[in-house]
Amino acid sequence: MIAQDFLLQSYDYALPKALIASYPASPKESAKLLVYDRTKDSLIHSDFYHIFDFIPPKALIVLNDTKVIKARIHSKKESGGSVEILFHHQISDGLYLVQMKGKVQAGMVLSLKNGYMCQIKALQEGGYRHVIFLKDNRALGLSEVLEMLERYGQMPIPPYIKRPSSELDSSEYQSVFAKNYGAIAAPTASLHFSTTGLERLKKEFQHCFLTLHVGAGTFAGVEVADIREHQIHTETLCIPTQTMQALDGAREILCVGTTALRSVEYYKRLPPRTKQEDLFALCDIFLHLGNPVLHTQHLLTNFHLPKSTLIMLVASMVGLEKCKELYGIAIKNSYRFYSYGDGMLIL
Repeated sequence: MIAQDFLLQSYDYALPKALIASYPASPKESAKLLVYDRTKDSLIHSDFYHIFDFIPPKALIVLNDTKVIKARIHSKKESGGSVEILFHHQISDGLYLVQMKGKVQAGMVLSLKNGYMCQIKALQEGGYRHVIFLKDNRALGLSEVLEMLERYGQMPIPPYIKRPSSELDSSEYQSVFAKNYGAIAAPTASLHFSTTGLERLKKEFQHCFLTLHVGAGTFAGVEVADIREHQIHTETLCIPTQTMQALDGAREILCVGTTALRSVEYYKRLPPRTKQEDLFALCDIFLHLGNPVLHTQHLLTNFHLPKSTLIMLVASMVGLEKCKELYGIAIKNSYRFYSYGDGMLIL
């Protein structure tokens, strides 16, 4: 008998399709903000114009500065058939992991725009492929591939947004402080901050940056009945020395997004470090009620997919029943859900 806290079905909920946000709020600050204070068990309906009224003044705000790659690109087979490619990451020098929509075989060469080519080296399960990218019969390094994708690729907006990506997504599906290329999904709580909002945050609050490159696994649902048996995806993490020092000295931490929170919790659970150098790691921490959040006091987050590791993370902070209650209130009050949706601040 699996306890309710660990039963996959406990994290399911019904969401009217009309509440899935297809476009971001404009202006960004007009998005709704549900503020839940755990110490008082109180709830306030607000918006992002007023978010700084609620952030504890002494909290260290942690932001994820990963930058989304234009990771989706279309290709043609020699037969004329089209194959959609979703770039993931570099496996080794010149070899890359991608996902493909369309029938392909190992050895096949696909044509991209402006003379670029993609050669399939090996087939993996789930549509994953090992490939090399070529131009003028020369294999391309990572910086060249990223340059090619930036020029000819499209933003990899999530699969639940039922429309093609557009030029709007090039700016809106990217935080205003995005810096380091490597993500194929945006850290969506970050999208609520405009340039003006970021300037105010920097001016009035302690803050620091880290980089967790969000992968497509963030959208993968949990499929085992007991969530503790789920194997979570890994994501590349970099925490600069300056940020680690800030985290070590912070009495109160507020993470902007689940990616920043997972990064902080991963770092805080490592053995004490003696070397003063940046941390590079593969973050694989799965936070749930059996492995709850321990080192982060506050979280700004969006509303997440049913049965996802992200809603389980939220439940680990507020409890399963309270999580269900908050999501029910958000639905009743027509909050917009998922990547381009409204937000929740947990205090």
